[in-house]
Amino acid sequence: MRISGMAILAAGCLLTLPGCIARTVVGVATAPVRVAGKAVDLATTSQSEADEKRGRELRLREARLGRLERSYQQHSRQCADGNDEACDRARDEQAEIERSAPTVRAEAD
Repeated sequence: MRISGMAILAAGCLLTLPGCIARTVVGVATAPVRVAGKAVDLATTSQSEADEKRGRELRLREARLGRLERSYQQHSRQCADGNDEACDRARDEQAEIERSAPTVRAEAD
């Protein structure tokens, strides 16, 4: 008795098909859970990410304060040399330094 190639192929498909179907069913069943988990992960910020963001903002404010203080010193020297426009700028910069310095120094401690 000869078994045709088609019969062997059909038997092979019957043996492997249940595994494929089971894997597909599991994949389809767990997909909503995986998608929801990914959405929650993207929507929430971890504590370390929040700390990094806060540190970055603090460094930017400190850099801005440093630039203001250098500019203030330069305009103060020019003011002492008699430049009235530099005196106005120095006063404005001093006021901005006084406004922003407490927030930078308080968070740095």
